[in-house]
Amino acid sequence: MNIKRNIIFSPECRKKDGVTIVENVPIRMRVIFGGKRIDFSTGYRIDVAKWDADKQRVKNGCTNKLKQSSAEINADLLNLYTIVQNIFKEFEVAETMPTPGQIKSAFSERTKAHTSEEKPTETVEAKPSFWELYDEFVKENGRLNNWTHATHQKFKTVKNHLTDFQTNNNVELSFEFFSEDGLNDYVDFLREVADLRNLTVGKQISFLKWYLRWAAKKGYHSNLAFDSFKPKMKNTQKKVIFLTTDELTRIRTLSIPQSKQYLERVRDIFLFLCFSGLRYSDVANLKRSDIKPDHMEITTMKTADSLSIELNAQTKVILEKYADIQFKNDRVLPIITNQKFNTYLKELAQIAGIDEPVRETYYKGNERIDIVTPKYALLGSHTGRRTFICNALALGIPPQVVMKWTGHSDYKAMKPYIDIADNIKAAAMTRFDNLLQ
Repeated sequence: MNIKRNIIFSPECRKKDGVTIVENVPIRMRVIFGGKRIDFSTGYRIDVAKWDADKQRVKNGCTNKLKQSSAEINADLLNLYTIVQNIFKEFEVAETMPTPGQIKSAFSERTKAHTSEEKPTETVEAKPSFWELYDEFVKENGRLNNWTHATHQKFKTVKNHLTDFQTNNNVELSFEFFSEDGLNDYVDFLREVADLRNLTVGKQISFLKWYLRWAAKKGYHSNLAFDSFKPKMKNTQKKVIFLTTDELTRIRTLSIPQSKQYLERVRDIFLFLCFSGLRYSDVANLKRSDIKPDHMEITTMKTADSLSIELNAQTKVILEKYADIQFKNDRVLPIITNQKFNTYLKELAQIAGIDEPVRETYYKGNERIDIVTPKYALLGSHTGRRTFICNALALGIPPQVVMKWTGHSDYKAMKPYIDIADNIKAAAMTRFDNLLQ
């Protein structure tokens, strides 16, 4: 038998007159298992500034007001940790799930000889709510995985959908609610009330399952219905929007109207994206110190990958154009917000006649929906990166080389682009047929 538990040491969060106390704060040991939480006082106090939250120990070389050293305190915390682990191991051997009272009693027996500033006391607190734990989940994973602002926004959207579902169905959400029936009810809500496409519904369910899995691993619940929940939803592969070499030439050689000269800088940035393969966030963060005579050295914003990307004639021309102009924060290019850039890019592409009708197909439930949109309306900053990848592969550059430039770590992410490149090369081959006519 394996009893999932989590043992956490931290300074207690106490307030006085609305102000958080940060000096001489009790160190608490929290034990979480089976959806229950028990707090034990360790008998030690420390200033919050002297506590290492990641290691859950007093920082090396620090002492508290009683002149107890970090070595002394940390050794005792490790002893308490070992005592609790041994208690759980005994229940595992006996194949018995303990109650909080049994854990408290066993802990009290084994710490009678423990002397410290305060006699260890224990309290069983109310089980944290579904929403309190959701916020804890976001905070913990955001810190551990270095989430970007965009990822935090995604999980804010997840919370909004869950809140709307709770209100719409007049239920109080809990881990127990999300049985197979509860999960199916939520899928129906996302499709019928929130009016989301199947692809988006699938993403929302995967985010919810991430949270439920995290909470189960922490011992907050034992409802594992989510693990085998795989709703059948029709989906089509999302169309990859990119510009062909002819369309790129049309934008590059476009004579921009005198009244719309602001589009010139937008064009330069877009062409830089198309010929470098960078994300907009990385171009926005590109500094003069990143530019070397024949390459760029960057650490990507999204994945923190360190990349070395060779310069080509197209990217060199754009960099040289702005070499003598000073931009804020020593940036290389005249960056605007991504939102404004996307708006102006559509305007630029429309003027350039990038208006080929593009049909997109998606599903809502079992309903197939086809929409036709002029290509310029579908362009965004990420179109530049997609254009670079598709055209590089179509030129015969090996995928593993392209991946070195873009930072992709596996072929799965590259497969849609490789399929497109194969189609481009097949279509190009037919041009030889005309030579014999």
